[in-house]
Amino acid sequence: MAITLAEEIMLLSLDDESGAAKQRQAAGWAVAGALLLELVMAERVSVSGKYLTLVDPTPTGEKLLDGRILSIRTWLRDRDRRRVTEWLTKDATKAVAATLESLGERGLVVEEVRKVLGVFPQRRYPEADGSVERALRERLAAVVLEGAEPDERTAGLIALLHSAKLHKLAFPGAEGKAVVPRMREIAADEWAAESVRVAIRDMQAVMVAVTAATVVAATA
Repeated sequence: MAITLAEEIMLLSLDDESGAAKQRQAAGWAVAGALLLELVMAERVSVSGKYLTLVDPTPTGEKLLDGRILSIRTWLRDRDRRRVTEWLTKDATKAVAATLESLGERGLVVEEVRKVLGVFPQRRYPEADGSVERALRERLAAVVLEGAEPDERTAGLIALLHSAKLHKLAFPGAEGKAVVPRMREIAADEWAAESVRVAIRDMQAVMVAVTAATVVAATA
């Protein structure tokens, strides 16, 4: 089953049994960034420096990505470009919700709604089919732990995980020193077409800046 980078990150974030998201905030930025990267790879948007531009509104045929194209088109209105940070900040929560819905439609997770204090609904997404996540973790392990060469999509996924500091989600049983250098190497390597490589680099910087600003705001 071919799934998006955003869905792969979400699968790594979800606890298989409880369905609760681990490192939810950082995973949210990574999911939004992953959808943006997919659109760059599909040549629907371009990311240059601090700015995002919609270059082709043609649908990709992937519901999750096409929803973002429509949202970006509305968000840009009559502007040619806007800041990537603004988009990621706006889209992170919505991107997570859309990605969870997509995983449910694929039959990989099931939505459970519980009441907190008997009043407030709380949604969890426990695993329904673990085969895709197992294959994903095996692919990541082959590249990061065993030194295999990543394909373009796997390299992009690893770069996103590294930039959002989600190493423990991908490798919960490994120490940081065993995985971080290799993930850093892949994130910095000349592994993809120039436009995609630049997009990854720029989104790495954006996610670091947005995450830092969020931490400052939360502690102020």
